[in-house]
Amino acid sequence: MSKVAIMGTVDVVPGRRDQLIPLLIAHRARCLKDQPGTLRFEVLVPREDDARVLLFELYQDDAAFQEYLNSTSLTRLKEEAGGMMAKVTATNCVLIE
Repeated sequence: MSKVAIMGTVDVVPGRRDQLIPLLIAHRARCLKDQPGTLRFEVLVPREDDARVLLFELYQDDAAFQEYLNSTSLTRLKEEAGGMMAKVTATNCVLIE
């Protein structure tokens, strides 16, 4: 089984990034604590683009990623931060080791 890596981009509603980041950090902590198949979850802030937040996520396998997609933490994040995220895009990748 191959590990699944997700490269995510969140386009943030103008002026809301500073409110969104703590919600993403809390989500990250919940995922790493409560979902054993979540191996890594990084929140990245571009230095020259204050309208985006980037995410790097690593899952043990496809099943772990599907568990993440159905998680209460993701549902909670969408509820808490929905008005802050203008657009979310993700690229699903296979980690080459």
